Amino acid sequence: MKTLTALPDQELIALYMAGDTAAFNTLIIRHKDKIYTAISLLVKDAHIADDLFQDLFIKIIEAFKNGRYNDDGRFLSWALRIAHNLCIDHFRFKKRNPVLNNREDVDMFSFRNMAEPGVDHKIINHEIHDDIRYLLNKLPEDQREVIILRHYADLSFKEIAGITNCSINTALGRMRYGITNLRKIKGDYQLI
Repeated sequence: MKTLTALPDQELIALYMAGDTAAFNTLIIRHKDKIYTAISLLVKDAHIADDLFQDLFIKIIEAFKNGRYNDDGRFLSWALRIAHNLCIDHFRFKKRNPVLNNREDVDMFSFRNMAEPGVDHKIINHEIHDDIRYLLNKLPEDQREVIILRHYADLSFKEIAGITNCSINTALGRMRYGITNLRKIKGDYQLI
């Protein structure tokens, strides 16, 4: 018998539906980095990203149990679409219910598990992450979103188009304009 980590997503989902919770844990572990990165880069707050990540998997479990998941072999794209919608809902709620929040000290890359680098590497990485965050935050929302989904979630443009409800050509155009704008912004900003 194959180990759970060797099974494709569809088989893990089927096992979970049959009562095997370890299969669902394997599914979460397999996709958590891409999904959490996408959420974190969209909401820019580690605490909110943690909450939305948990909400996402609650919604996924509910969808499985209520038979609302169409097993088309695209679990990651489906999960990222739900995550994207949760982020939009969060921003809508935040817009309707504004709260003063001064959380500039949150590092959106703090969730990555890395070997303990030396102090000099930590400082350099922190500065690089600050530069990337600064540059990405200067982009229009639609361009930033496509770049995050492409480079941090490693999605295809077809998957990005599905998640953002636009055509593949629009997603490609947003990426091209986003990269062009990043180059312009980078010229005005002194990077390390």
